[in-house]
Amino acid sequence: MSVENELKERSASSCELCGNTSGLAIFAVTPSDGSADKSILICETCTSQINNPGTEEANHWRCLNDSMWSTVPAVQVMAWRMLNRLRSQGWTQDLLDTMYLDEETLKWAHAGQDESANNDDKVKHIDSNGSVLQNGDTVVIIKDLDIKGSIFAAKRGTSVRNINLVWDNAEQIEGRVNGQTIVILTKFVKKAG
Repeated sequence: MSVENELKERSASSCELCGNTSGLAIFAVTPSDGSADKSILICETCTSQINNPGTEEANHWRCLNDSMWSTVPAVQVMAWRMLNRLRSQGWTQDLLDTMYLDEETLKWAHAGQDESANNDDKVKHIDSNGSVLQNGDTVVIIKDLDIKGSIFAAKRGTSVRNINLVWDNAEQIEGRVNGQTIVILTKFVKKAG
């Protein structure tokens, strides 16, 4: 069976991101090997907005509220990437907080995102030792931190796995401590390993 036929069967001949049924084409989710497992079937609108950053119509992408729950890893990866790209919208952060990606899928999501980023325009997040931080890194807190609006403190030596960089602020990262997502200043962490 061809990749296109596999994708049509898997998606019931509709866009795997927004559900549109016209103008469908194969989209390879980088890094991709061209297989159906590493590709999705999406419409012209989704393709155009994915390939042309800055042209996204935020209301179109509210469809991610449904597609992020797909059981197909390639769809999950694209939903995660688009939600991250649209972080300034506010509503996307709520979806990202509830979204779950297994470790392998999250690595795939980060890999493609890092490939497509323009290094000249990229905000660099630097830890207390001068090391560059990346999405998905593990960091260690170097100072006891009081958490605003919480009854606990983040203790020195606490390991925070799978951090997210705050895309528009080089001094902030997000991570989970005691099951709660918090914003941490980069000057209070060091990269693990």
